[in-house]
Amino acid sequence: MADDHPSPSAVDASRAVRAVIGRLRRRIRAAGDTGDISLTQATVLARLLDRDGLANSDLAAAEGMRHQSMAAQVAALADLGLVERRPDPGDGRRQLIALTPAGRQRAEAGRQARGEWLAAEFERRCTEQERRTVIAAMAVLERLADA
Repeated sequence: MADDHPSPSAVDASRAVRAVIGRLRRRIRAAGDTGDISLTQATVLARLLDRDGLANSDLAAAEGMRHQSMAAQVAALADLGLVERRPDPGDGRRQLIALTPAGRQRAEAGRQARGEWLAAEFERRCTEQERRTVIAAMAVLERLADA
């Protein structure tokens, strides 16, 4: 009978990955200068960047927020002209939240700033061999993410 408990190295790897990803995610988010919007609002813009629109409930679930809290975030973004509401073509009772051209520009600028920050940190703080090690480790993590 196989042992159902993970090995100590699997437990250690799990802890290390979760801790580092959490801290790195916060640093990356902070690097995308949000200016006059909150980090949550910047995250909403980033989430909408690669989509044609999402329902408020989908955004709330993705951010781990209550529907009403997300509605307030979306309303603030709409007031700034960064998102718009439009009818859901698949369900006329629902509305989708989508980026306006200004919102798309803002989200793309944030994405570029975050990418540039991370690349600069890799260049400044890591050797070529360490960067290659990170690339190899990402392949392993990608396998876990796709499982």
